[in-house]
Amino acid sequence: MKAFGKILGLVLLGLLLIIVALGFALTHLFDPNDYKDEIRQLARDKAHVELTLNGDIGWSLFPWLGLELHEASIATLNNPKIPFADLQMLGLSVRVLPLLRREVQMSDVRVEGLNLNLSRDEKGHGNWEDIGKPLPAATAASAEAGSAAPADAPVQASGDNASERLVKLDIDSLTVNNARVQYNDARTGQSFGAESIQLSTGAVHEGVNIPLKMTAFLSSGQPVIKARTELNGELRFDRRLKRYQFEDMKLSGEASGEPLQGKTMTFAAQGQLLVDLAANVAEWNGLKLSANQLRALGELNLRDLDKTPQLSGGLSIAQFDLRNFLDSIGHPLPASADASTLGKVELVSRLQGTPNSLALEDLAIKLDDSTFSGRLAIEDFAKQALRVQLKADKFDADRYALAKSDAAKGAKAARQAEVQSKEAGALAGAGTTPLPDAPTQVAWSSDKLLPVDRLRKVDLQADLTFGQLNLDKLPIENAHLKAQGQGGLITLQTLRGGLYNGDFEAKGTLDVRPAVPQIGLNTRINRVPVEHFIKSESGTPPVKGLLTLSSDLTATGNSQKALVDTLNGNASFVINDGILVNANLEQQLCQAIATLNRKALSGEPRGKDTPFQELKGSLVMRNGVASNPDLKVRIPGLTVNGNGDLDLRVLGMDYRIGVVVEGDKRDMPDPACQVGERYVGLELPLRCRGPLELGAKACRLDKDGLGKVAAKLAGDKVSEKLSEKIDEKLGDKVSPELKDALKGLFKR
Repeated sequence: MKAFGKILGLVLLGLLLIIVALGFALTHLFDPNDYKDEIRQLARDKAHVELTLNGDIGWSLFPWLGLELHEASIATLNNPKIPFADLQMLGLSVRVLPLLRREVQMSDVRVEGLNLNLSRDEKGHGNWEDIGKPLPAATAASAEAGSAAPADAPVQASGDNASERLVKLDIDSLTVNNARVQYNDARTGQSFGAESIQLSTGAVHEGVNIPLKMTAFLSSGQPVIKARTELNGELRFDRRLKRYQFEDMKLSGEASGEPLQGKTMTFAAQGQLLVDLAANVAEWNGLKLSANQLRALGELNLRDLDKTPQLSGGLSIAQFDLRNFLDSIGHPLPASADASTLGKVELVSRLQGTPNSLALEDLAIKLDDSTFSGRLAIEDFAKQALRVQLKADKFDADRYALAKSDAAKGAKAARQAEVQSKEAGALAGAGTTPLPDAPTQVAWSSDKLLPVDRLRKVDLQADLTFGQLNLDKLPIENAHLKAQGQGGLITLQTLRGGLYNGDFEAKGTLDVRPAVPQIGLNTRINRVPVEHFIKSESGTPPVKGLLTLSSDLTATGNSQKALVDTLNGNASFVINDGILVNANLEQQLCQAIATLNRKALSGEPRGKDTPFQELKGSLVMRNGVASNPDLKVRIPGLTVNGNGDLDLRVLGMDYRIGVVVEGDKRDMPDPACQVGERYVGLELPLRCRGPLELGAKACRLDKDGLGKVAAKLAGDKVSEKLSEKIDEKLGDKVSPELKDALKGLFKR
């Protein structure tokens, strides 16, 4: 038996030597380059690809099955002249004996100069879809042959059995140098590319971490973007469990191109990635992102990968300067009224989304001095369906308003100069100064107000509340704004709040579907101090009091000037418990009575406020001009009636006022204007013209109208004397009826 064992060992040794000798003979005496045509035909018949071998083939047989290809390319059988992929060199070697155990043990795998070209035609068909597919004729022939196959042909092994026979991989390393991948889509015109790809790995074993490093230059065609990238990490996979991990992943680089407007953005991302295809989930934990000065932390989770993927997770963005960040990536914001706005922005939110939507739930935003909380979502990316539900402690909207253009500033300065020149001599006094001229300078800006093209695409639902909202220098308390928009029609469902112990509410529509935007606005103001709406350039309001107003207005245009020029509608107003500032109507009245008495005032005119109980009227708007036919003011001892126009285009007014003495017979400050019984019920005329900011300071005695009043008084005085003569002469000689008839005859 011992001799038999020795003989068997010698036989095996002899066989091994013979195999080695045969391997040596095959690799040295057999040249695969002589069989390139057979190899190409074999690739056509078995792999269904067109293989082109322009370079030499090197090989070894034992103990390593080695292969080295040079200048090779692969094309589909449908388009054999256009290579799908080509490479300069591919080198690999596999241990022979482990192959018998379905194990692949490779030494270093090296790929040089790989070019991979992917494309879709105008019908959406990708060229990679034809790889490994026979020509249609061959397919038909195989189908006919298949129809003649016996019915009891063996059934393909199930997926579970196939997974049990997975080939075990064992590769010392993988190196790819100077590779290139290009993708083109004829339908959309899009193109993407990756060039100068350098890839290197450590030992590749299933179930253990595989060190990986890759660098590449990425690009896209529409828009043009270029990026330099570097990727590092450790890859781990388990094909049986369908589980893939990328641990300590770090991606970094810098990008430039058309969207960045000549600027460069540095970026980085890192974290732990997991894809579990058996559970259909993917995770990105320990997420860290940066782009220039922006820094973010978070985590992302995807589920239902086999259906419609569902996103969840969280995101936290550290405080950063949004204005500087947008400028650094080529998207500078227009100048605002306060250049320091958007300097402090931070965000924390929980994320939810699908491939076509994204929602920021439990959102907390700090914007400069304001804090917002709520929800912000895009329910449909394609439709730009924006949903906003936010609450803020305070927000100063005036700081974020667009800065006025030089043209608007020049127009405002010109009007200020005009108003100041008229105001200099317009302080109410004895009424001897000339009546101010009507203003001529336009009071409104021609700057563009609305981004019409964007608004036409907006699908919006917004619900905003503010503890304190500053809007157009008005401090609104507990403000609530609710609006919706779709298809170019935006509806302001409500904007309401408290204002200086009063309240207001506005509703309206903005229609940007026509070439020129159309606006409709319905407003209600309840007992709000009017001085906060009407101010003069000197800072002193012309009138004070509690305003109650209702209006229904329409306008068209996309600038302040255009909207005012086309303003139409109706309004009614009441001002209670008010004051006409620096407007001494008593002095005006005194001047009128002194004129009628043919006396001169002894005192100097003094500026003095005139209090009133009520000022009310209605307005009819026509193309920026408001007609007010029924102005009434109740002042103790006086009633003021008026009618005229407010030209909102230049903020000017032109009124005729009648002051009626109701019977206050108290002594006036000046003896020349003593009010006697004959002046009770008399209407004294005033004319008011000039900038609206001047208020009653622009009013003067209407001398033409006063002449008519004097003539009437003179006639009344003559009639009074004739009546006395009739009483004296007739006495009791005639009946009282006849006396009254004679007196009435002379009064006519």
